[in-house]
Amino acid sequence: MSATYQVTDGVAVISLANPPVNGLGQGTRAGIVDGLAQANADAAVKAVVIIGSGKVFCGGADIKEFGSPKAFAAPDLHVTIAAVEQSAKPVVAAIHGVAMGGGLELALGCHYRVVAKGTQIALPEVNIGIVPGAGGTQRLPRVLGVETALQMITTGASVPADKLAAAPGQKLFNQLVDGDLLPAAIAFAQSVADARPLPSVRDLSVAAPADADAFAKARAELAKTRKNLEAPQRCVDCVEAATKLDLDAGIAYERDVFAKLVTSDQARALRHAFFGERAASKIPDVPDTTPLRDVKSVAVIGAGTMGGGITMCFLNAGIPVKLLEMKQEAIDRGVGVIRKNYEAQVAKGKLSQDKYEQRMALLTTTLSYEDIAQADMVIEAVFEDMDVKAQVFTQLDAVMKPGAILASNTSTLDVDKIAEVTKRPGDVIGLHFFSPANVMRLLEVVRSKHTAKDVMATVMAVAKKIKKVAVVSGVCDGFIGNRMFEQYVRQGFFLVEEGATVQQVDKAAEAFGWAMGPFRVGDLAGNDIGFAIRKRRKVEQPDVIYSPVGDAICELGRFGQKVGKGWYDYEVGKREPVPSAEVQACIDKVRADKGVTPRAISDDEIVQRLVLAMVNEGAKILEEGIASKASDIDMVYLTGYGFPVYRGGPMLYADMLGLPKVVELMKGFAANPNGDPAFWTPAPLLAQLASQGKGFTG
Repeated sequence: MSATYQVTDGVAVISLANPPVNGLGQGTRAGIVDGLAQANADAAVKAVVIIGSGKVFCGGADIKEFGSPKAFAAPDLHVTIAAVEQSAKPVVAAIHGVAMGGGLELALGCHYRVVAKGTQIALPEVNIGIVPGAGGTQRLPRVLGVETALQMITTGASVPADKLAAAPGQKLFNQLVDGDLLPAAIAFAQSVADARPLPSVRDLSVAAPADADAFAKARAELAKTRKNLEAPQRCVDCVEAATKLDLDAGIAYERDVFAKLVTSDQARALRHAFFGERAASKIPDVPDTTPLRDVKSVAVIGAGTMGGGITMCFLNAGIPVKLLEMKQEAIDRGVGVIRKNYEAQVAKGKLSQDKYEQRMALLTTTLSYEDIAQADMVIEAVFEDMDVKAQVFTQLDAVMKPGAILASNTSTLDVDKIAEVTKRPGDVIGLHFFSPANVMRLLEVVRSKHTAKDVMATVMAVAKKIKKVAVVSGVCDGFIGNRMFEQYVRQGFFLVEEGATVQQVDKAAEAFGWAMGPFRVGDLAGNDIGFAIRKRRKVEQPDVIYSPVGDAICELGRFGQKVGKGWYDYEVGKREPVPSAEVQACIDKVRADKGVTPRAISDDEIVQRLVLAMVNEGAKILEEGIASKASDIDMVYLTGYGFPVYRGGPMLYADMLGLPKVVELMKGFAANPNGDPAFWTPAPLLAQLASQGKGFTG
């Protein structure tokens, strides 16, 4: 059992003991039920305390049991909470660290709750596509009121216990403890040992919200802020039910909603994202015990948009940064942008003035490579050109101290070749930050064939410290993200050449759930970037076929928002895309020159071609070992490219569509006379898995 039992001064103490977060696995639940039975049978025991061992009370369900029969094995969480609630002797929850999900639901079943200052409280189930399943939506409104409970349940956000304890009229906490929790909890349990009748959350009523339209307003707001997600809406339904039903009927309603959601595609996708993000940090041949190098200071080369954003990532984490540029004007400009970004956060109340000053105090600048020689890690963020990168790394090799990690913020270039210009290739790694680097969560960690294992382990630990989702990629053109995204964009070009409009393609992609369609992304990032890559492709890979529409647009100087015109027109000072007659005329000319008669294309075909083009390339990436697992590919797209989280990423989406169906659709696209039949040949891994009835994500 994952719970211990002992008696101290007439109080039975049941300690949850299932590290790291005392998850409510089957053994833990059984330990609670058995402990309560033992306490109630012992005349010497007057009260019971349930506490978490280690640093937390309880983080909720045991993720090791997700998807297995153990998750619902007897006693389930409902039975466990009922045993607590029905105890003849008072049960006190002693809460510290975190009380989340089922952990909070367990505490709500106790007769009393004492909480340590600084504890975080949450019902985060909505973030994995479900509603709380053990009475949380019914009990929390009874102790905090509908408004506060609704906010917590629909967002899944954690709230400091101190804030909740100070709320007028709250009935969640009986005592806020500043000091050693267990002695305080035992003392409290002794003080209520003779109290009868025992208080129960089930006896509390739920007042309707003061605003009669509160639930309708909540649904409307969530439709905007959590677009296309079902679980937040169902959370509102459950909380509203709490205002109309008694506790048992409300719990029955909640269980019915939970049962429907837990098997849904959205819940599957969100669970995949939850586990995939944690699995991304695991590198098959780099053990968790690999020694780490110290990274107490960082140097960044280049004070432009990327360099400034990368610098902020480390300043935010309390790591000193020395910023190197070749000219003082460039340093002044870069530091000015960093200040402006922080000042905007201060103005919005997102950053205190003290923290702003602390972060800026960690930043120093220099014009000399010698001044960065003692940094533990250096990251270059210079122009994306192999010759320029080689020059930088030659200089770094000459000046950096032994053991320093040398990182390149490259988005496409060969990290093996970059490493080979140095005499220490094992210290070299690619760190592909995404713009704006201080905002985007994704960090592609590009592993050269030379990169040492301790460098890999260290970089993954540093990524966690700067709050990035680090995904390991092997070396190839474009790595995981850009290599696949290029196929997505290629299909966008073919689709408009064949008859779709730019607006239709973007709207179809956005209706599917992408944050932006491919043409709007091109205008935002700069169409000249793809233009340069295609020029390089014509030399290096002349067999790769592109529709000429992309080049034709760029030859008109339509590079995107930065010049006021791209696939769309843009008014000065505005980002709203306006359909362009010049672009349509350009597309019409390409069609005429190629003898293409435009045809009607459905939104379904648009979405399938955009996404499945990426899926097929993803299969090749897995075959080649560029990514070690399909979930890594999905994490790249969920955290860096705006793929809809409720679809789980391109590889899981293909699995949910069914790989035999994917192959069938690809055969249909290959038969398109204006397409690229060779491209739509299923990758061997895709064909193999489809024939075996398997999926990428297992």
